[in-house]
Amino acid sequence: MKSDLFSSENLVRPADASGMSLQNAKSVKYAVNGEMFARQGSMVAFRGNLRFERKGQGIGGMLKRAVTGEGLPLMSVRGQGEAWFAHQAGHCFIVDFEPGDALTLNGRNVLCFDSTLAYEIKMMKGSGMTGGGLFNSLFTGTGKLAVVCDGHPIVIPVTAQSPVYVDTDAVVGWSAQLETHLHRSQSIGSMLRGGSGEAVQLKLSGEGFVIVRPSEVTEATAASH
Repeated sequence: MKSDLFSSENLVRPADASGMSLQNAKSVKYAVNGEMFARQGSMVAFRGNLRFERKGQGIGGMLKRAVTGEGLPLMSVRGQGEAWFAHQAGHCFIVDFEPGDALTLNGRNVLCFDSTLAYEIKMMKGSGMTGGGLFNSLFTGTGKLAVVCDGHPIVIPVTAQSPVYVDTDAVVGWSAQLETHLHRSQSIGSMLRGGSGEAVQLKLSGEGFVIVRPSEVTEATAASH
């Protein structure tokens, strides 16, 4: 049987070592030898002796997800074998954490990560219960994390002299050391009259970077997460 479908760029290669690697631009391959974590429903194929189990978020995590629709619904993957992960054909990127690194990510952009990384779900200060991606996951430790993004992400440097304002529905993540505040760009009267639709942004200040995606979350997209 002959087809471009069977070109070498589409065929999987034997794993050189345990851990994650990019299978292609829109999927991640993980050679499991022990335990790792992934977002629920993201496994698209596996081989070997692997077990998949839902991982609880604890009472606080479940409450935050129930209130806002955000959070980090995870499953643990244990055993020995290979697994492939993807989410809605989003672009995948691998972040390698070194000692002292810390990254805040929206839960909807987490694909999978090493068990050596620690995470906790945090609420952005001052956000209250306004929803819209203001509950995020803080990752620390050493290891690798796979991030998934709709479209090609935009990485914007943040400096003390030049804070950055981002749409809360488009933000993917940011340097954990940055200060965050909600910023209103129009008056309540303007909002009631229709306004621009860009009423509230997330202001990030300090030294670091912010990652945004080239689209906002639609109601249909949000409902699928």
